[in-house]
Amino acid sequence: MQNYLNNYNKLEKYPEIYQYAKEFNVPIIMKESLELIEMLILKEASNKKEYRILEVGCAIGYSSLHFISVCPNVFVDTIERNEEMIKVATSNFARYGFGRINLIKQDALEVELPVEASYDLIFIDAAKAQNIKFFNKFSPFLKNDGMIITDNLYFHGCMENPEEQSKNVRNMVRKIDEYNKFLSNHNDYITTFVPIGDGISISVRRGINEVNS
Repeated sequence: MQNYLNNYNKLEKYPEIYQYAKEFNVPIIMKESLELIEMLILKEASNKKEYRILEVGCAIGYSSLHFISVCPNVFVDTIERNEEMIKVATSNFARYGFGRINLIKQDALEVELPVEASYDLIFIDAAKAQNIKFFNKFSPFLKNDGMIITDNLYFHGCMENPEEQSKNVRNMVRKIDEYNKFLSNHNDYITTFVPIGDGISISVRRGINEVNS
């Protein structure tokens, strides 16, 4: 079924960046997850003068470029600490970014955003072991009607059979599972886990009346 339906999906917008990621084993968001996020951005951004995204984990800029391609009023602040990734992303943004992507060259846990910063979407796709810290650090900058999306919560299928994995992978599985439980039990957010791509979560703030009930 998946192969059949893929015939009707959109063509890759940045084939050379996609091929670079495959050739040099750079992890990028899976197509199914990306297309769902693009649809969500389109729905929300079409009703706003400006739609701002914070991306935690830029890599080579693949997802950032896809995000701004949805609408001309989409702007992205994206964080990356790896120098090699920064070089490639900078080149890609110079070619396709149209001045709407701001690359923050720093460890995400050390970034100090301006107090007035606010985002319609926060996309977490960095070191999986730090997901809870990322969520807690950046969620205060989410607009009331915004959403937080996290990628790779299925961890390439390792979540189902952790006992068959190496010790390092088992540790990572444990961290991701802790994050998933953290989202499920969060008092201030409702989270939906979507089983597409490598697994994503979509978190939105609870209504004030619901939180106080």
